[in-house]
Amino acid sequence: METIAHIAGHVLEHSLADTLYLIPFLFVTYLAMEWLEHKTGGKTQEAIRHAGAAGPIVGAFLGVVPQCGFSAVAATLYAGRVITLGTLFAVFLSTSDEMLPIFLAEAVPGNTILSIMGAKVVIGMVMGFIVDAVLRLARRDKERLRIHELCEQDQCGCNHDCHTCEQAPERAYEHHDDVEHTHEHGHGWKGILKSATKHTVQVTLFIFLITIALNVVLETVGEDALAQFLGDNPNFSVFATALVGLIPNCAASVIIAQLYVEGVLGAGAMLAGLLVSAGVGLLVLARANRPWKQNVAIIVVLYATGVFWGLICNGLGVAF
Repeated sequence: METIAHIAGHVLEHSLADTLYLIPFLFVTYLAMEWLEHKTGGKTQEAIRHAGAAGPIVGAFLGVVPQCGFSAVAATLYAGRVITLGTLFAVFLSTSDEMLPIFLAEAVPGNTILSIMGAKVVIGMVMGFIVDAVLRLARRDKERLRIHELCEQDQCGCNHDCHTCEQAPERAYEHHDDVEHTHEHGHGWKGILKSATKHTVQVTLFIFLITIALNVVLETVGEDALAQFLGDNPNFSVFATALVGLIPNCAASVIIAQLYVEGVLGAGAMLAGLLVSAGVGLLVLARANRPWKQNVAIIVVLYATGVFWGLICNGLGVAF
């Protein structure tokens, strides 16, 4: 009993120490990111709407912006067939979600962060163009706009009386975006501070719980034994981490980034998990896009893509 109490106290002490010092770094990072999103969010959405055939390039670069808000926007745009499926894949694969704040808070070298983000952008572009090319070859790249259906589904007020959806479809999306942005961020610095504080508290809690779980494993199993298991099974960790990455919540990228920083995950497993970590974008896709079988196919291909590049990373011995 005393041993259990000793381990619990030791785990709690180390978990608090490993978490508390991150809070100011996380808050400053989220504050900057919320300000940038508040100032440039509309412009980035307009850029991807009008990207055309270059959609995967634009989507990959815009998707790498931290947090998963843009992946949610991309999922909505794809559900209305405003962007291509390849562009959606480019955004999902490059989305950084909570990776950047965690890496910055943990003082991961800048060249390492840029290398990982660069790899995600390049992979997003490549896979986006491949997806679009396959659809063109299969003659399934031409689909009618579904904006009016989304308006009816969301009951946004864009009805037949105002003819917004039929005559000016872009205005329907602007309406959705304005409502969502106002609800989520509020107005001015007050909304920015509130959102940054909310993200900081949520991610700090995630990190604290993950750190407790990791420290419990390290205390009971042993750090050397865990490292040896993952080292002996690097390909297994790729498959497992990619599954974790599919969790439609920022917790997935927090877990993966934190375990990579702790040295528990290798480069291939980390890359596989972060490639598929599209966050709430997957939930938005499931809600807005029809039919559901298509959503399942998209998620399966997304998972397979993450695993494929994770295994390639292991096979080539890539280290970030």
